[in-house]
Amino acid sequence: MVNSMTGFATRRGASAEASWVWDLRSVNGRGLDIRLRLPEGIDGLEQGIRAALSARLGRGSVTLSLKLVRDAGAEGLRLNQEALRGALEAVRAAEMAAAEAGLSLAPSTACDLLGVRGVLESGPGDEDSSGIAATLLADLPELIDAFCAARAAEGAALATIIAAQIDRIAALVEAASVQAEARRPQQAQALAEAVQALLAQASVAEPGRLEQELALLAVKTDVTEEIDRLRAHVAAARALLAAQEPVGRRLDFLMQEFNREANTLCSKAQSAELTGVGLDLKTVIDQMREQVQNVE
Repeated sequence: MVNSMTGFATRRGASAEASWVWDLRSVNGRGLDIRLRLPEGIDGLEQGIRAALSARLGRGSVTLSLKLVRDAGAEGLRLNQEALRGALEAVRAAEMAAAEAGLSLAPSTACDLLGVRGVLESGPGDEDSSGIAATLLADLPELIDAFCAARAAEGAALATIIAAQIDRIAALVEAASVQAEARRPQQAQALAEAVQALLAQASVAEPGRLEQELALLAVKTDVTEEIDRLRAHVAAARALLAAQEPVGRRLDFLMQEFNREANTLCSKAQSAELTGVGLDLKTVIDQMREQVQNVE
């Protein structure tokens, strides 16, 4: 089953403490690159998200964003002890300075101290983060399920396109085989002329030179191995499309092998018809390579 590296999913959730919106998306990448945009101060959330994503995804540049809004009733107020100590020291210092100057200050009240910036804060303290982290991580699997379903749907469309391109490559390989057979009389004539030219030089040629040149000519024009390897690559590509695990890396490597054989076929063609088939083959291989770049 082919999965795409391109996908998107969003999910809303809420609890007694907060409401949130997940946003998960990905594009193609060489490996698995996870980037997180999370609220600060929630212990264990990032590690849990990375572990959950890594367990389900093989490749892709993945970005997850979380927008969290805590309910006002759940936040309450809390006293910042350090800020309070600082405010008390400042009040004490002000009272001492006023006394030395012969001034009398009105007594400070608790309301005065609580009104000092930073003494009274809203929102939960660090000790409350474990509960919301657990709630969020419990909601995460459904987001990942939807995201994987989107990548699978995109992958199914990719598989259909790639399967058609493999069929086209297979047809062109068979056309190349036909053209290679059709050029045999032309090949035989060219080889005969080459033999005559070599025989004319046989008196001055080095021992064994004639056999070497004939063998080299045969290798330069024979495309049997290239066609056989292209057929094997077609079979391998079809098997990868039917596999259940991620196959993007192997398909990408196979495209290099396809291209290598097509280039060699063109270089050995020695006929306009076979060259034309080889060029068509290279075009389809390039088109298929573009699609394979998106496969997980």
